[in-house]
Amino acid sequence: MATERVGGMAMMLGGALSSQVGAATAALAFPVIGPAGVVAVRQWVAGAVLLAAGRPRLRSFTGREWRPVLALALVFATMNLSLYTAIDRLGLGLAVTLEFLGPIAVALAGSRRLVDVICALIAAPAAIVLARPQASTDYLGIGLALLAATCWACYILLNRTVGERLPGAQGSAAAALISALVYVPVGLVVLVLHPPTPYSLGEALAAGVLSSAIPFLVDLFALRRVPTQFFGLFMSVNPVLAALVGFVVLGQRLAWLDWAAIVVVAGAMVVASVGSWAFGTRSRSRPSDR
Repeated sequence: MATERVGGMAMMLGGALSSQVGAATAALAFPVIGPAGVVAVRQWVAGAVLLAAGRPRLRSFTGREWRPVLALALVFATMNLSLYTAIDRLGLGLAVTLEFLGPIAVALAGSRRLVDVICALIAAPAAIVLARPQASTDYLGIGLALLAATCWACYILLNRTVGERLPGAQGSAAAALISALVYVPVGLVVLVLHPPTPYSLGEALAAGVLSSAIPFLVDLFALRRVPTQFFGLFMSVNPVLAALVGFVVLGQRLAWLDWAAIVVVAGAMVVASVGSWAFGTRSRSRPSDR
C-alpha cells in the first residue's frame, strides 16, 4: 500500500538523520575518551533502551531464533567500532559515504527491477568520487569504513530475518543487550585509562540514543513496510545527511566536486523512490519470494 511505503520512507529518513546527528555528537567526545570509549557507552545505552522497549523473552528463544540474533549482535559491535574509528581518522562525510557501499551492494544483489540496478550503479560512482584518493588519504581509515560497509549490508539482511522470526523489537533488543555486555570489559578499561569529562560522557550518551536506540527501532519497523533492496537504495540519503551534519556540527567543508557527487546520490535516491511507487513494488517480502 502507498500509505505503508510513505510511512516507511518517513521512518527511514528520520532514522538516518538521527544516526548522523548522533555520529557527529560522538565525534565531539573522541578527543577525551576515543572511539572505543564512545562505542562502549553507545552500546550500553542502546542495550538498556532496547531492552526496555523490546522486552525480549530470552528463555523462549529457539535455536533458529538465536542464530540471527547472535549474528546481529556481532554485527552491531563490529560495525559501530569500525565506523567510529573511521570517522575519527577520515571525517564524518567520507566515512559514512564509504559505509554506504554496503547498502548499495544489497540493492544490486537483491533487486529484481532494472530501475533499482540503474540507480545503484549511478550512486556507486558518486560515492567513489566522494572517497577519491588524495595525498593525505588514510588507508587504514578507508579499510575500517569498508568493514563498516560490510557490516551494514549484513545488518540490513539480518535485521529483516530477525524481524520475521521474532515479534516486535525482541530480536533487536536481545542483540543490543548481548553487544552491550561484550563491551562492558572494553569500556571499563578505556574509561579508566581515559577518564571522561561530564561533557564527553553526555555526548557519548546522546550518541547512544541518537545513533543506536532510535535507528535500530526505526529500521526494524521500516523493513516491514518496504522491500529490503529499496531500503538499501533509500539509505543513499546518509552521505547527504552526513555531509550536511558534518558541516553544521563539526565545521567540515567539502569541495564543489564532493557536493556534485552528493547531488547525484540524492537524485538516484529520488528516482528509486518514484520508481518504487510507479512499478508497484511490494511493501514486504514473504518466504515464498526467496
